[in-house]
Amino acid sequence: MTHPTADAIGTATTAPRSGWRWAPYWVLAFVALWPAPGIAEGVLVLGALAAIFKLLATRFRGGTELLSGPAWALTSALFFAYWLPQLLSAFDAVDARHAFYKAATALRYLPFLWLVAAAVADRHGRRITFGGLAIIAGAWTLDALLQALSGTSPLFWGLDALKQLIEHRPMCSAEEVAAVDRLSGILGPCNLKLGIVLASLSPFVLYVAGRRFGSVGWIVAAALVGVVILLGGARASWITYALVLLFSGWRLLGWKKLAGVFVFGGALLLVLALTVPQVRDRVERTAQALTADETGLDSALSGRGRIWGAALCMAREHPVNGVGARSFREAFPACDPEPEQIPAWGSGPAFHAHQIVLEILSETGLIGLLLWLSGAALAWRAWRFADDGARDRARPAMLALAVTVFPFNTHLAFYSTFWGGLTLLLAALFAGSLLARAEPPPGEVPAAQ
Repeated sequence: MTHPTADAIGTATTAPRSGWRWAPYWVLAFVALWPAPGIAEGVLVLGALAAIFKLLATRFRGGTELLSGPAWALTSALFFAYWLPQLLSAFDAVDARHAFYKAATALRYLPFLWLVAAAVADRHGRRITFGGLAIIAGAWTLDALLQALSGTSPLFWGLDALKQLIEHRPMCSAEEVAAVDRLSGILGPCNLKLGIVLASLSPFVLYVAGRRFGSVGWIVAAALVGVVILLGGARASWITYALVLLFSGWRLLGWKKLAGVFVFGGALLLVLALTVPQVRDRVERTAQALTADETGLDSALSGRGRIWGAALCMAREHPVNGVGARSFREAFPACDPEPEQIPAWGSGPAFHAHQIVLEILSETGLIGLLLWLSGAALAWRAWRFADDGARDRARPAMLALAVTVFPFNTHLAFYSTFWGGLTLLLAALFAGSLLARAEPPPGEVPAAQ
């Protein structure tokens, strides 16, 4: 199983050096600890330091035993397509000192991305990593279903009890718990991202379910994950998951059976809208978009129309390199199109643009948009010229990355620590699996070195 751009890699190897066999488990530990952001960030930093240490000893002596040459290049290029806009926007950002600090600390992602790509650079690592991501997302799904039935997430309850035992304070305040309006699962009522996170990780669940249990397994997994995503309440996650079902299901089920899946999903949404107030509220709010007036559309978008107007203002006022990555909240008051009106989200400025293209344009300008587009073009070129075997092994990571950055949707902040880390992780999984090191077919003895 080779890639046409990797013919010059050299002799085939069957596994990374023994010192890198831990890479898949490190990646899985990072993802599993997302409910505890501080600890997950520590795992990322330690992984980056470990990668630097290993690379100092191996990068220039048999580096292709860790990653193929094209994988080194694509992983690095995707990182710089993300990071260079952040750096260049810092020069005249609203808070330049803070912007430069954030850009400097974001460099920790690069060695960690090499580690992630190395984790899926061979068949054994991909099986552990992709299978582990499916298990984590599956466990979070079952935990959320238990919360839907009982009112309590067992996994979050355990984390909260552990934190109170150690630090004598809960993970979420009483106000945050009281204000929760959707299924929160293991991430808790103070981090209402369960739906969108599961939607981005769902390709791994469906991939493993389909491989192991065929179409029946895929359908069961799709239904369970879909229920949680609907109850998670984020309409952006509904769009993301619909794309996952579309591009994952048609290859396995065919169009007729897939149409049945979407009919079932529509019926399920209708039932939940009639029985679950939170889902009904979001369906009714979405229906307001059909009204002709601007107020109805903005209400349907939960105030995002006002935010997008401010983002366009920032892009006009700072067209070259934007207002600075993560400086949207500081620049918002000057560009707020309705400063006298109470915003739909409550009080205070909007924190980010809630849309990837507008976030890039407003915070990093045209330079940032061109750099992001160059990264997308490189990823597309690598996929286009890959052979069928390379595409098959990278398909779940490709789909997860593509639906996460799908431009015709609303989004979390891509320059935030959490969502930026998730997006870069998916980019590295895509690059590392698509441009994996050359290996002999399963069961074949590799050629003598």
